Amino acid sequence: MPAHAVELRGAQIEKLSFDKLDGWRDDNHAAAFAAYMKSCGAILHADTAARRKKPMLGGLYNACVQAKIVEAAGPVDRTRARKFFEDNFKPMRVLPGQRTYGFYTGADGFYTGYYEPEVVGSRKPTDDFKVPLYGSPKSKAGKVLTQYDRKEIEEGALDGKGLEICYVKNSVDAFFAQIQGSTRIKLDDGTLLRLNYIASNGQKYYPVGKDLIDRGIIAKQDMSMDRIRQWMEANPAEGKELREKNHSYVFFEKTPLAPDTQIVGAQGVPLTPLRSVAVDKSLHVYGTPIWIDANLPLESEEPATPFRRLVIAQDTGSAIVGPARADIFFGAGHNVEHVAGRLKDHGEFVMLVPKSVELKGDSGPADIPLPLARPPEIATRTAEAVGSAR
Repeated sequence: MPAHAVELRGAQIEKLSFDKLDGWRDDNHAAAFAAYMKSCGAILHADTAARRKKPMLGGLYNACVQAKIVEAAGPVDRTRARKFFEDNFKPMRVLPGQRTYGFYTGADGFYTGYYEPEVVGSRKPTDDFKVPLYGSPKSKAGKVLTQYDRKEIEEGALDGKGLEICYVKNSVDAFFAQIQGSTRIKLDDGTLLRLNYIASNGQKYYPVGKDLIDRGIIAKQDMSMDRIRQWMEANPAEGKELREKNHSYVFFEKTPLAPDTQIVGAQGVPLTPLRSVAVDKSLHVYGTPIWIDANLPLESEEPATPFRRLVIAQDTGSAIVGPARADIFFGAGHNVEHVAGRLKDHGEFVMLVPKSVELKGDSGPADIPLPLARPPEIATRTAEAVGSAR
């Protein structure tokens, strides 16, 4: 391949033009530009060797240099922001290829949502708050201890090691905080504690949503995070058994974030609600702009609200797998958790690729382009699985 060519594994690539993107001119590109500049703060620290090794990173670096020039020239409104993206990028539609799942999956990307949950808690154990959220245990070599699975940890394997950060009311709250990878703890003294993912025990994640679907407890079309939580709370013994099947366990760290500050994603920059997405980090480079064209269940449980906007890849998660897969960050609050938790929808996934980079897929089109069933790993993944190791 040419020096500036990039192969996107498991994907088909279709070249587009900006005038072929439905809703492109109607988006608030100034908001997308502001989110992109956060990524540039990290990208512009990439050294020459890293940029040469990863042409996509090198292309994003050059685009960030141009973005700084645009920013320095004065306030960036929608028109100037849109011109920046059109001048420095080319739209490339990403289609899941045959090799991704072993069969044709249709022409759509797949979207879920995640958020920062808020629960009540206490700095010390009480009769009401008994379930600890732990900081990361480390060995002398600085590595996270992995010999304990979820069940062993919840049964006290880490007791007495001084790792408890705070306590929440029940294991369901702790479990969903781990799934999202961050949480706000409203302490009993009125203060707000911000926690973020720091490490996991390195053990395998088990998709509890898939388990409930496979056993016929929740229908696939009804699956959501709310439904999982309702079932676990109504069936505490069975819920505990199901959670214990998931050997993965997430550890947290305190963050100095103010209440109105968003969490930091895997790129190391603050996330922007509805402008930041998590992607498969083994395939994508942080800071890549992505155009989403989908109908999502934002205003109701039906996927009927058009969502056409430019977002930036700034985070990741172990359940985010595939070239046309993204998890949309919704921010924090009780309202957003219900919306984010019900997303599991298809839509167009269009990468904005730096003009200096040639993007290629490694999968050809299917012989018979019929939209078969959703791929196993995606059809049964709900938003409850997205942030499992973020």
